[in-house]
Order: sequence, then structure tokens, then C-alpha cells
Amino acid sequence: MCPPDGDSPLFGSLLLGAALLSGCKSAPNPTTSGVQIAAASDLSLVFEEMGKLYEARTGEHVTFSFGASGALAKQLGQGAPFDLFAAASATFVDSAVKSGACDAATKAGYARGHVVAWTKKGGLALRSLADLRSAQVKHIAIASPEHAPYGMAAKEALTRAGLWTELAPKIVQADSVRQALQFAQTGNADVALVARSLIVHDDSGVVLDVSPQLHSPIEQTLVVCRRGQNPAGGQRFAALVTSPEGQRLLARYGFGKSLEQVVK
Repeated sequence: MCPPDGDSPLFGSLLLGAALLSGCKSAPNPTTSGVQIAAASDLSLVFEEMGKLYEARTGEHVTFSFGASGALAKQLGQGAPFDLFAAASATFVDSAVKSGACDAATKAGYARGHVVAWTKKGGLALRSLADLRSAQVKHIAIASPEHAPYGMAAKEALTRAGLWTELAPKIVQADSVRQALQFAQTGNADVALVARSLIVHDDSGVVLDVSPQLHSPIEQTLVVCRRGQNPAGGQRFAALVTSPEGQRLLARYGFGKSLEQVVK
């Protein structure tokens, strides 16, 4: 049963959140222009699907700005009007909170990411990271370790495997993890170290899982932001992401549970 409409804005916001999680559709709020969400590039596929689910449930339109978590945190610090920041790292969420852009009380872990090595079918099939030494591998794409958590994890994994120094001349840095994958898909790199979430439903390549023991955990974290026009909408979308339904959708894209969720 869907909740009735209410006249109070607070009452309406609470009812809308309840409707969202119960599967009811609520009327859009004419006083807002939708929900503006800054999201890490590894979320581009799963959030597009989750956004459609949110819009069907609430009537609110969702606009995503996907990019490297570090670059998005910088935009937030400079005043970008986002309602929610879904990062691939707690560190960049903390940076957005420290700048005053986001509300620390709403910070929550929502998933753990996984790194894979992706190659086109017909190319070199990697059996281990050591195969990256092969003369067949001339370029290895990773996201920028400075701005992208998956780039940090890729560099850390290669370093712990004793390969970074040797492979450094082959490394090509992309602005984001999705761009790193595009480099390999278009033939501008032979291999890409990327997020499992971007290739889990793609059968055009060959995948090697990178051991999570080779890098620090990718603790994906979100936070509601202060400078957007619809922070209540950001909170509602966050509620969907962390709900059982949202978690099942994330799992279908290869995400695991964050340490925060496991401890709870």
C-alpha cells in the first residue's frame, strides 16, 4: 500500500522515502529540478540502471556526472551543485566533507570494488599479471592513480607483484577507469586494469581477476551534499543504493559488500 500525500514538506519527504523503498511511485516535486549526482566512473553502468528504477519509483529525474572520484571531489570543493557524491573511495568523500561541500553525518559505505585485467578476445589471454611482461603487451591502460581509486589500486597491485618498475614504460594513464577500458576496447592499449563492474556483462574480452590481496580495499563510499538544489533527493537515492534492492543490483555488477556493511 502506498502512503497518502501530505501537505508538510518534511512529511512529504519522509513519505517519499518510504514509498521509494516499498516500491510505490510518488508524484514528482515541482519545486526541484531533479537529483544531481556526482558518481565514480565504475558506477556508470549500474547507476544508469538504478537511476531508471529511482525515476520510476519517485517521478524525479536523475542526472549523473561520472568521472574520477578525485576530480569530482575537487569540483565539489569548488562549489559544484551536486546533491549526492558516490565515490570509489572514502578518502575523496572525506575531502568533500572537509571542504564543506557534503554532510559528514550522511557518509556511508555502499560497496567494495574489484580490479580486473581486461584484454580483447583474440589477443593475449593473461594467466597472471606476470604475463604483462610479454612483448605482445606494448601498452597497459590504467586510470590516473592521483585521481582515481582504481588507478591507485592498479598501481599498488603491480607494485606488490614486483612489476611496476619494469612495466612503467608501458603504462598509459587515463582520466578515469572507464576511459582506461575504452583505450583497450579501441586498440589504443593491449590491456586495461579496470573495475569489474564495467565488464561483468561484456563478452567481448577476456578477464583476469586481480587478487584483492595485492592492493588496499576499494571501499566505495557515498555522502549527501549541501550545495545542490535537492539534497533530500540525494538522500533518497542514497537510501535506494544502500537498500537490499540496491545492494542486489550492485552485486549483479560484480560489487561486494563494503567493510562497513560487513561489520554491521
